[in-house]
Amino acid sequence: MYPTGALIVNLRPNTFSPAQNLTVCIKPFRDSSGANIYLEKTGELRLLVRDIRGEPGQVQCFSLEQGGLFVEATPQQDISRRTTGFQYELMSGQRGLDLHVLSAPCRPCSDTEVLLAICTSDFVVRGFIEDVTHVPEQQVSVIYLRVSRLHRQKSRVFQPAPEDSGHWLGHVTTLLQCGVRPGHGEFLFTGHVHFGEAQLGCAPRFSDFQRMYRKAEEMGINPCEINME
Repeated sequence: MYPTGALIVNLRPNTFSPAQNLTVCIKPFRDSSGANIYLEKTGELRLLVRDIRGEPGQVQCFSLEQGGLFVEATPQQDISRRTTGFQYELMSGQRGLDLHVLSAPCRPCSDTEVLLAICTSDFVVRGFIEDVTHVPEQQVSVIYLRVSRLHRQKSRVFQPAPEDSGHWLGHVTTLLQCGVRPGHGEFLFTGHVHFGEAQLGCAPRFSDFQRMYRKAEEMGINPCEINME
């Protein structure tokens, strides 16, 4: 609160882990203002977050090896109305980079990627797309789902439907550039939760997933099991 001067923020995991295997992602609060946030290493600065009040915070990711955070207040006549804040996630490997989606964000997942997503995702659900809302100012699309089978979830992304029908309701986001539209039929949805927001990963049609799962099962190459009933 009342940002003046500057400070360095060194982020570290709460368990022992080599720094070269860690990815940091930060997301400024929507009302964060009064300071710029830089990535700093050996005195060199790279701007990550510019002091722009009231705009949606964009997620920025970097390897912990690239440096720490340097938070520097911007000149203000009235600092009493300024508060600088951000959330961060510290993850092993390159998983944090999927916040910007690794290489081809809108391409369908391969069979191998789908089978691996079943094992590693924060949520795995079977269901239907009820609606899609596009949010151009945030460059995202919000996909509203009606879930018939909840295989796994973290952070209670999906809640029981109010009519007590044995279904769950929830929403996930993906990049606006993917041009997602409501689709007919049943899908298997996977993804990760970042900063409290569920982000879509692989989402094959359920009939396609059944085919690839049974084929992998016959060959004995399934990385993990899921109840298909």
